Amino acid sequence: MVDVGKWPIFTLLSPQEIASIRKACVFGTSANEALYVTDNDEVFVFGLNYSNCLGTGDNQSTLVPKKLEALCGKKIKSLSYGSGPHVLLSTEDGVVYAWGHNGYSQLGNGTTNQGIAPIQVCTNLLIKQVVEVACGSHHSMALAADGEVFAWGYNNCGQVGSGSTTNQPTPRKVTNCLHIKRVVGIACGQTSSMAVLDNGEVYGWGYNGNGQLGLGNNGNQLTPVRVAALHSVCVNQIVCGYAHTLALTDEGLLYAWGANTYGQLGTGNKNNLLSPAHIMVEKERVVEIAACHSAHTSAAKTQGGHVYMWGQCRGQSVILPHLTHFSCTDDVFACFATPAVSWRLLSVEHEDFLTVAESLKKEFDSPETADLKFRIDGKYIHVHKAVLKISKLVTGLGRLETEQVKAEEQNRTDGCFEDVSEKKENYHVRCEHFRSMFQSYWNEDMKEVIEIDQFSYPVYRAFLQYLYTDTVDLPPEDAIGLLDLATSYCENRLRKLCQHIIKRGITVENAFSLFSAAVRYDAEDLEEFCFKFCINHLTEVTQTAAFWQMDGPLLKEFIAKASKCGAFKN
Repeated sequence: MVDVGKWPIFTLLSPQEIASIRKACVFGTSANEALYVTDNDEVFVFGLNYSNCLGTGDNQSTLVPKKLEALCGKKIKSLSYGSGPHVLLSTEDGVVYAWGHNGYSQLGNGTTNQGIAPIQVCTNLLIKQVVEVACGSHHSMALAADGEVFAWGYNNCGQVGSGSTTNQPTPRKVTNCLHIKRVVGIACGQTSSMAVLDNGEVYGWGYNGNGQLGLGNNGNQLTPVRVAALHSVCVNQIVCGYAHTLALTDEGLLYAWGANTYGQLGTGNKNNLLSPAHIMVEKERVVEIAACHSAHTSAAKTQGGHVYMWGQCRGQSVILPHLTHFSCTDDVFACFATPAVSWRLLSVEHEDFLTVAESLKKEFDSPETADLKFRIDGKYIHVHKAVLKISKLVTGLGRLETEQVKAEEQNRTDGCFEDVSEKKENYHVRCEHFRSMFQSYWNEDMKEVIEIDQFSYPVYRAFLQYLYTDTVDLPPEDAIGLLDLATSYCENRLRKLCQHIIKRGITVENAFSLFSAAVRYDAEDLEEFCFKFCINHLTEVTQTAAFWQMDGPLLKEFIAKASKCGAFKN
């Protein structure tokens, strides 16, 4: 959970103001500016206001938060900032706004006049639904929902991708190698640009003096060039530091390249790398990576929730990934980056929403207070009828888990979660299955022990624990069984959680088994995800035992579908 109090600038706010924050960003050359969004979708800024980067309409600094009326109610989705600084954001409606430093036309309005207040970026973007924005030192990028990329601003090294080094005053579509390709992720270094495609390919352009484009040389590129060294992997997420780059694959493998003066590549030395190198080889699967163009710091989070940091950390050069006590990568930048800026738009939650949930969590499987037992495989699980038959529950209890899932959606691993973060006053049936069991005339309503033989002990325990905690902690293989249960009990939200777990844990060895389970339980989104993974790793998948042990009809269906999408072309 993100705690904005770890950023020094937020100590200026009162506890009441802190409690209202739902999204936030710390930026500026000395981390002296901040923007935050409240639970009422009001937008406030405070800080030094260098280069009018607060967007308040004047050049005055302020220790007291000022409201940006132009952005209130806009529902900010993506936000980035440059070194000037200039600020760029997109809303849930796909509209882009910019303000601040504009010496190189990085605001995209065709001028070099400072932007003292948020202004919509219109040229070539009016008919586009922008889903993500990114800023380098003095250039800007926007990613549209249709996979097109637009860039503008400073172009001394080709970072706009136009084929020249002339500054670009308004948004221009990045074409050349990206023509008719679908981009799903973008990132900027100080003077370089990177893009990830829907098929996992990575492209880079701009400054390459430290090898940050990963092309095997240090020559600048005026148009996008594919990172050929990553041809054998499928990249999901890419982030850029000041002059280094990190990439995360769909198998949880982490690659690094570029500048390494502070050990930010995590290779154990300070030698620059012109091509991607696999790091954290001995660690568990990586699920998130973090870097910021204004810092030389790197961070990663593993599947087990462990957070590592390396690079420039409070003046020290940490040349190997160091295990921290943090629970999220954002804390690394709050406590150890120089400057202490945020590497992404923060999603914030607060402990007061967890009070009831934490109390329920402590009472799960407690023989002292339970009045009902389930027996599965000879083992008992102790529960409370009152909890199981609660007919309605405030949706807010599940907001923390939902925000975590939304953060991970930035990794392009899922898109099927219902956004309940703004439904604090709504109610829903907790579990229709148990509600019916204990409020109707079922025989189970009179029992103290209920036998379960349809599901395994780990699966049923995870289901009951989910009803108490809103979370699921299972390996992908067991999550298949829980998906079966969720389907049987018509628990749609649990189905989505199971699919998310399965996606996060997919490997070459289990991919086809997971694909089969998705087909069996009619999980269309998961089926498509597993199918694409199998296609991206077709040679390896077809050599696994799971592939050849599959029943004939499903195997034929897979081969036919793979053939239609061109998987067997030479």
